[in-house]
Amino acid sequence: MIFRWFHPNITGIEAEKLLLTRGVHGSFLARPSKSNPGDFTLSVRRSDEVTHIKIQNSGDYYDLYGGEKFATLAELVQYYTEQQDLLRERNGHIIELKYPLNCKDPTSERWYHGHLSGRDAEKLLTDKGKAGSFLVRESQSKPGDFVLSVLTNEEKHENVDRKTKVTHVMIRYQDGKYDVGGGERFDTLADLVEHYKKNPMVEKSGIVVHLKQPFNATRINAANIENRVRELNKVADNSEKPKQGFWEEFEVLQQQECKLLYPRKEGQKLENKSKNRYKNILPFDTTRVEIRETDPDVPGADYINANYIRVSLFSIIQDLEGKVFIATQGCLQNTVIDFWKMVYQESTHVIVMTTKEIERGRNKCVRYWPELHTTKEFGKVLVRNVDEQPAQDYILRNVCVCKEPVRYIWHYQYLSWPDHGVPNEPGGVLWFLEEVNRTQSTIPDTGPIIVHCSAGIGRTGTIIVIDILIDIINRQGLDCDIDIPKTIQRVRQQRSGMVQTEAQYKFIYMAVQQYIDTAQKRLEEEQRNKREYSNIKYPQMTNSRSKPNMTSSRSSSV
Repeated sequence: MIFRWFHPNITGIEAEKLLLTRGVHGSFLARPSKSNPGDFTLSVRRSDEVTHIKIQNSGDYYDLYGGEKFATLAELVQYYTEQQDLLRERNGHIIELKYPLNCKDPTSERWYHGHLSGRDAEKLLTDKGKAGSFLVRESQSKPGDFVLSVLTNEEKHENVDRKTKVTHVMIRYQDGKYDVGGGERFDTLADLVEHYKKNPMVEKSGIVVHLKQPFNATRINAANIENRVRELNKVADNSEKPKQGFWEEFEVLQQQECKLLYPRKEGQKLENKSKNRYKNILPFDTTRVEIRETDPDVPGADYINANYIRVSLFSIIQDLEGKVFIATQGCLQNTVIDFWKMVYQESTHVIVMTTKEIERGRNKCVRYWPELHTTKEFGKVLVRNVDEQPAQDYILRNVCVCKEPVRYIWHYQYLSWPDHGVPNEPGGVLWFLEEVNRTQSTIPDTGPIIVHCSAGIGRTGTIIVIDILIDIINRQGLDCDIDIPKTIQRVRQQRSGMVQTEAQYKFIYMAVQQYIDTAQKRLEEEQRNKREYSNIKYPQMTNSRSKPNMTSSRSSSV
């Protein structure tokens, strides 16, 4: 169960400010009630207002002063999150709990794993840790407190293999200080961990709890990404081992590749070998795009080196199920006709090309569109280049497929991505993606965005992963959880080798960081302008921030 929506130290006014500056419609958080100690309040953003709902803790159960009863606060919140039509105002309007607005991480240290459960912590440490590996996570039984989970040696007998077990130590958080239920108190979690690294704890059973090496997390609170980037850069700059930080995270990801060896038999068939730009970069059979209108007597006629990337396969992102990409290689002379068959078959209206045709003297992609104001036939597909608009980093072409029904395609060719490298800064790519998505969103019933570079895995993977992460943040607010390595892994389950280099991996972090930084500044500016406007025009409205309901309150003191 996820407790990150629990904010132990905020008032109603602070909850409103958080939800209005960092949340979206449907964002929510829970906090202790100020007026009834022991009770809690659920604060929910609804458009540009915040509704506060009282939660009673009777000592036997939690409920909304009537209605269903629950053993824990987490179960109550989970129930109303899943049963979207049950929480209503008196007038029948539904109050939607959609996106938890997560409490800011108490530390940017990489050993902090947020809402990891005890069972998952044990599995992680047992499967991948070694004696002395440790992590810190939120307490699930006591919101606001934390747990130090450590892999310890259980037996010390001679001639007997030492067994390991996971020891969980409760960390209390009271009055702004952290302690382990007695002994010294610390200002930060990092101070507490550093102390017990030097001064091991001893269990009642006599087992010594050594904190030797941190077991690092990859999950981060999106709004906290700047601290994580600083942490990863710092480790890389100052470590005795030169290759840590980003390199280390990327290497762990690379080692997971052996788990993603799905069949690629279609691309290996003799009749299809000449259709692959690189002989070993082949599409997984499980997710490959099949060309449907083909001659059944021609072997391999349904083959193209392309895969669907379906965001719906990401169980963590329930809200993005509609989004689909096609990742493919740059066209060869003998695959251009297949490419246009795929474009038309998939109802694609937006193509993203992230390479030039020639780079460093090598052909990266055959030109698959006609010269401006000319028409060219590709198999049975007649294509006309209607218009070309050069922008700072890219060219936008408007291409018409002259087939009934006639279809217009927007072809975005990004020109500022160096071969064997990444752009110096992500601003150009972020602007480019915003334009691409704006176009895609204006076309009803459009098919997948087709993305390609040369091999269809490096720049293509980087662009797709950045876009997925930005979508999550847009839909769930700046305080949602993101996990960059896990997102890459899920994309790699659908096309092999997506995101090729450490530089591309780091660029994804930088792009997300810049996007969040820009979004935060924009939101703060909007809120500042709103406040100035309402103070001048509607001074009498300043205290009526949210509508009451049968279980809600306008008061900021709840």
